[in-house]
Amino acid sequence: MAAARETVPFKARAATRASPAFATLLALVTVAFLLAELALAAAVGDFAGSGLAPVFVTVPFAVVGLVVARRQPDNPIGWLLLVSALLYTVEAAAGLYAVLALDHGHGDLPAVRVAVAVAPFGWMSLILFLPLVILLFPDGHVPSPRWRFVLYGYLAVWAVVLAATFAADLAAFTHRSIRIDSTGELAIFETPTGWYASILHAAIVLYVAFGVSFVVAQAVAYRRATGEHRQQVKWLMLGAAVSIAGLALTITAGGSTPFLRFLGAVGFLAAVALPVGVGFAILRYRLYDVDRLISRTLSYAIVTGLLVGIFAAIVVLTTQVLPFSSPVGVAASTLSAAALFNPLRRRVQRVVDRRFNRARYDAEAIAAAFSARLREAVALEAVQSELLSAVERAIEPASASVWLRPD
Repeated sequence: MAAARETVPFKARAATRASPAFATLLALVTVAFLLAELALAAAVGDFAGSGLAPVFVTVPFAVVGLVVARRQPDNPIGWLLLVSALLYTVEAAAGLYAVLALDHGHGDLPAVRVAVAVAPFGWMSLILFLPLVILLFPDGHVPSPRWRFVLYGYLAVWAVVLAATFAADLAAFTHRSIRIDSTGELAIFETPTGWYASILHAAIVLYVAFGVSFVVAQAVAYRRATGEHRQQVKWLMLGAAVSIAGLALTITAGGSTPFLRFLGAVGFLAAVALPVGVGFAILRYRLYDVDRLISRTLSYAIVTGLLVGIFAAIVVLTTQVLPFSSPVGVAASTLSAAALFNPLRRRVQRVVDRRFNRARYDAEAIAAAFSARLREAVALEAVQSELLSAVERAIEPASASVWLRPD
């Protein structure tokens, strides 16, 4: 029997007293700030850039946070997702408001300095909450009593960072002239210097260390878990892996060409996989479909990489080695990649299923063996017995029977 998972509750007072109605109120406030942010983005002429980006980040976090907070109000994960969506939206709206006032000739707008001061705290809260979601997953408890001290250390580091940011942010109230970047934040946050830069550099190192330790905690929990909890951790790992890959693609694909911008946008959208995976796991919706999703994601990623490599190799071969023109090489590469797609996908899928979707691989093997034996069977009783045995080993039903239509 697997060892029981020792848990220690970590519930904020607000989370234990919160109600579904309060979660709905937070969601409505988030929608209001999101609409204001879209209107401000249109006013400054950056609707497609600064206007839509917060929508793709806010909506998944807000929707998943709202559903989890309403169904499990004692679970702090729903509130962390919902509050992070709200703060990020407030930050985006405040930044665009500052840009409209200071860079577009509307300096008479009220509370401009307050908007500049608020701007950096939204994305900081989003970065702060995500590791907490991983550590407290899936029920709002830390894995063991010792992890409470790690949690307190993480919160202490962020308390120092937020205090330093607030101290640096006082320039929005004390300086007569304010220099901001394209997002409405003070220029000091774009290129930090002095003591503030030293604090940020140290905080980044500690942030990575804490994040890795939280992931290790979930990996250990996965090895000890069985049944439903094991499937929940798989959902978390799948969402985190897709999000990290998407963010890495966004960072590395930055460029001025349309294709690189498209890759960056795709990577940015992939970041929403984490809250979506967390929502599926906590709500236990289609929980056992995660093995199929993991195998499909891996197989298509491998096939895509192989096809891209084949495409590039054939282009180089036909244009650099053989005396063919560039259009001929591209056409030959495209046809070759299209012809190889299905055979390559089937082979890769079988290899991946053998490792990551064993249930389906075993079921297909049992069905194939049954088909082979069926060709040699002639007695009706033998066929019936073989059929019931194959069904029982493939899908393990509670009961199974065969109905034969009378002559």
